[in-house]
Amino acid sequence: MNVMNKIALVTGGGTGIGRAASMELAKRGAIVAVNYSRSQSEAQETVDMIKKAGGRAFAIQADVSKNSEVQDMVQSIVKTYGTIDVLVNNASITRHIPMDDLKAATEDIWDELYAVNVKGMFFCARAVVPFMKKSKAGAIVNVGSIAGLTGAGSSMPYAVSKSAVHGLTKSLAHALAPEIRVSGVAPGAVATRWWAGREEKMKSMIGTLLLQRIAEPDEVAKLICSLVEQESLTGQIITIDSGQTL
Repeated sequence: MNVMNKIALVTGGGTGIGRAASMELAKRGAIVAVNYSRSQSEAQETVDMIKKAGGRAFAIQADVSKNSEVQDMVQSIVKTYGTIDVLVNNASITRHIPMDDLKAATEDIWDELYAVNVKGMFFCARAVVPFMKKSKAGAIVNVGSIAGLTGAGSSMPYAVSKSAVHGLTKSLAHALAPEIRVSGVAPGAVATRWWAGREEKMKSMIGTLLLQRIAEPDEVAKLICSLVEQESLTGQIITIDSGQTL
């Protein structure tokens, strides 16, 4: 898919990988809806950065864990722009809990992470599908994590939720073909605010990585855009982790 003049929705688009994906899509000519839940100032900053670079974007609020808000967001975009061609399901949250601290992984934490990381991605995909089907073309990219491949990460609920995202990606690829392609990316360590307060831990990982470097958000963004553009790819989870999982 050539994204020039296409309408793209990026959830969690105000910061980190979401911001980078929004900017890269806009750079390639897409009109980008930068979704946010609470980070309004960051989302607007992303929009301003895109516009300053000559691109087109606008900020739009919705908590993706709430289906009614997702539906309202999508309807608002479609009312103005007619359709949605690209969805980058990026919005995710975590809680930092030692993997062996099973008691700390409370029911509320499990519910919270699954509501945003898994159900939220499903809600967004379901909401855009009718418009992609109508135009007989669409691309969805879900942002997973190597935590979903290795089972280790910031917490057990997070790792399991990202494994579910990978499963959701494959299930949606089956359900939505041939009109809509659904793929995923599984980043390793990426230099974002995810590491706020734990920067030294992030830096300490570098020596264990084959490529001896931590990925930047714009590198993940370029991979996301490549998946959007690749017409013969669906149902795949592409790892980008500097060799972390080898």
